Amino acid sequence: MSTRATTPSIVAKPWRNLCLGAVVLLLAGIPVAWAQTDPPETPSEPWDVVAPYFSPPPQWARQYGDYRSPLLFEDGTPVRTVQDWARRRQEILDTWHSLLGPWPPLITEPEVEVLESVRRENFEQLRVRFLWTPNEWTTGYLLIPDGDDPRPAVVTVFYEPETAIGKSDRPYRDFALQLARRGFVALSLGTTEATEARTYSLYYPDLDNAQIQPLSMLGYAAANAWYVLAQRPEVDAQRIGIVGHSFGGKWAMFASCLFDRYACAAWSDPGIVFDESRPSVNYWEPWYLGYHPRPWRKRGIITPENPARGLYPQLVESGRDLHELHALMAPRPLLVSGGSEDPPRRWEALNHTIKVNKLLGYSDRVAMTNRPEHSPNEESNEQIYAFFQHFLQSEPGKQQNGEMPVPNDR
Repeated sequence: MSTRATTPSIVAKPWRNLCLGAVVLLLAGIPVAWAQTDPPETPSEPWDVVAPYFSPPPQWARQYGDYRSPLLFEDGTPVRTVQDWARRRQEILDTWHSLLGPWPPLITEPEVEVLESVRRENFEQLRVRFLWTPNEWTTGYLLIPDGDDPRPAVVTVFYEPETAIGKSDRPYRDFALQLARRGFVALSLGTTEATEARTYSLYYPDLDNAQIQPLSMLGYAAANAWYVLAQRPEVDAQRIGIVGHSFGGKWAMFASCLFDRYACAAWSDPGIVFDESRPSVNYWEPWYLGYHPRPWRKRGIITPENPARGLYPQLVESGRDLHELHALMAPRPLLVSGGSEDPPRRWEALNHTIKVNKLLGYSDRVAMTNRPEHSPNEESNEQIYAFFQHFLQSEPGKQQNGEMPVPNDR
């Protein structure tokens, strides 16, 4: 059976409208880069909502920027076959784990303590506690919609877990609540104590002697959270995704790229590649990829007086960028819900992952939506929910336009 996905014929990309829109934008003095295809006004299926965003606008098609192709081995040998890619993928994974610091053994049989149970709308809300690193517990919320059959699930990550369940004043960040309303089991997590201490991340074995870059350690914690969901009788372990916004977007990206049991992922405006012109694409900070012993550098953009330290400048100097990690997602679907930090030009990086998927025989696996603002909004969130509905809520183990990739058992 062919593994190549096909796009339903009902999804026609209205490039004529796009071009006319570009003219209007130019006359208004607005950069054309923001112009993109609008979804159907009255979509009947989740796929209708997200399908137009699986292809870059014409000006970004087949543009690869200055990024080194993931389809080249470290010695420069090109990847030509699926078998080559399996070896190259492992090379990328091994290289990045070596740079970031190797993970401790995963906690594959977690013990989960239920602290509280509350009935809300169409779901039960459990306040749960479990060990998400070898020496640190976390408390989060597990939302379980009504029903008997195993169903898809999504991990949501942010600065603290209350926002995603709708218990904060931050609009359009209630991913767990909205997904539970749509029938998903949702596990909301956050770094509450670290956020209150303004250290934000996870440090292993401790804050003053971290042996793993904190952003990678967040990915490790989310990998352990996958096992928390996978052992639940209400959850289909082959249909678990992850989503986060901003800080959570970075977290979701590293988790899904470095841990291949996540079936798909949505990253809301994390800054998907290094960009030192954007203060919010701040991978150089010590709580992301620039860890160094305290006292930490002054927070903010890199300057001669306030240089980056730790691993980050080494990554930049060696020519590495995060598009190598994106390629590890293939053929699992990903959606970049782009805002101010991820404008359409980020297709230059995403096009490399499209090429990897093409080699593997897949299409419609890499999508990006765009909005001018960093904050999510109603439209961008509906696109995220439609993405998960399409790739996780269709017939178990399958998608409407292709077979669900089976993750490696590691």
